[in-house]
Amino acid sequence: MISIVIPAFNEALRLPPTLLLATDYLEGREYEIIVVDDGSSDQTVEVVLKMSKLRPNIRLISLSKNQGKGKAVRTGLNEAKFPILGFIDADGATPIEEIDKLIKSLNDGADIAIGSRALKESKVETLIHRRALGRVFNFFVNLISVPGIADTQCGFKFFKKEAFQKIYPFLTCDRFGFDVEILLLAQKLKLKISEVPISWTNIPGSKVNLLTDSTQMLFDIIRFRWMHRKVASK
Repeated sequence: MISIVIPAFNEALRLPPTLLLATDYLEGREYEIIVVDDGSSDQTVEVVLKMSKLRPNIRLISLSKNQGKGKAVRTGLNEAKFPILGFIDADGATPIEEIDKLIKSLNDGADIAIGSRALKESKVETLIHRRALGRVFNFFVNLISVPGIADTQCGFKFFKKEAFQKIYPFLTCDRFGFDVEILLLAQKLKLKISEVPISWTNIPGSKVNLLTDSTQMLFDIIRFRWMHRKVASK
């Protein structure tokens, strides 16, 4: 039993193949896919509604205006009904088959299982400059906020529901820095994080601006450390 959240902002073209592959792969299991439309101005909502008629495990949540990926993910996870929940990207950069590796980690005792593009066993296809910038960003994340995690930003993360419920009340970030905030809080709450090597392919059309968004995220990770300095496990 699993709930999968897909945040979507103007994803009318890239989302349908991801939904078809996911529903085909999960056929026969008890699951739901929650698409959270983040105030799209294209046909994302119409596409999801049409697909939900054909694939009833798909449901839509619409935000009235664009609020950011972090807000969309947080909204969807809070509405999830199954004991394992998580999120994937609309572009399908990580094959849905990789989900079983993360579920196994959760079943083996992890509270949170995160896909990683930075481990030795990971298989990544991307541009060299994107890989290099990602490594630099993660260096600062490890230094300032979340030590010991090789890849904090991969959009393929799953949780035991009770673990996410411990984190949820403290979440504040609406935009791309939300991954770091989740992991920082998980570490402070003494939750067990398993980093799992996955396959990942860069898909054209990313909404992340490597320069401006990375700069904002660096400010965010400093802010998270200060804001959550008093959070501790009970």
